[in-house]
Amino acid sequence: QVQLVESGGGLVQAGGSLRLSCAASVRPFSQYAMGWFRQAPGKGREFVAAISWSGANTYYADSVKGRFTISRDNAKNTGYLQMNKLKPEDTAVYYCAADGRSTSRLRIGECDYWGQGTQVTVSS
Repeated sequence: QVQLVESGGGLVQAGGSLRLSCAASVRPFSQYAMGWFRQAPGKGREFVAAISWSGANTYYADSVKGRFTISRDNAKNTGYLQMNKLKPEDTAVYYCAADGRSTSRLRIGECDYWGQGTQVTVSS
């Protein structure tokens, strides 16, 4: 059974940082694009960031560009989202996703696998 398990969420003050991790049981992880989405209360799910299978290409939503960094360690089957300069509007449940076809599919939410999500709360 394929699993994506997020960790690293929590409560942080505005301006602070958090690092989310996504541990993947999908094999081989190195052949999957992966990414992060978020969903705030009362809002729809939105794309945050994506990374190609090799890590050579990364993509970001305009709202997080310059503050968030997506990365991956294929040897550890793990993806990461480093979030700096957090704002209250970044408060949401963050979901990890993986797709075996392309980052283009993943970026529009057409993903093979989803994690259960981890809560990130940024206080003002």
